[in-house]
Amino acid sequence: MTRTELVIRYTAFAVAATLANLAAQRGVLAFVEGTEGFVLAVGVGTVVGLVLKYLLDKRWIFFDTSTGLAAHGRKFSLYTAMGVVTTLIFWGFETFFWLTWRTDLMREVGAILGLSIGYVIKYNLDRRFVFNSMRTAEG
Repeated sequence: MTRTELVIRYTAFAVAATLANLAAQRGVLAFVEGTEGFVLAVGVGTVVGLVLKYLLDKRWIFFDTSTGLAAHGRKFSLYTAMGVVTTLIFWGFETFFWLTWRTDLMREVGAILGLSIGYVIKYNLDRRFVFNSMRTAEG
């Protein structure tokens, strides 16, 4: 896979995970309002986006064909750990935009901006620490 193909694929997966995240948030916010709804929506959206992105990255970015509960558990744990800092970036942007403008549109703009920055950082962390023994587009 060329670098261009990698960037296109990774971006498409980031967009898919972002849309899944925001759709899950909207689903929660349709039933729960206020601060409680916001906190629950961010949490549910994060889990939905994380699981989808892990499955896509594992197979189609890092070409990891390992199977079994132990392998998935270890890698998903590392993948999640690498996502802690990047999730804080995402949450920080989304929360800042929500607290500043108090509109769903601006909350989602903050989420998209935070997720975009986070995904660039996350790719590099995952390549180095999670899937470091796997063949990637760069070798």
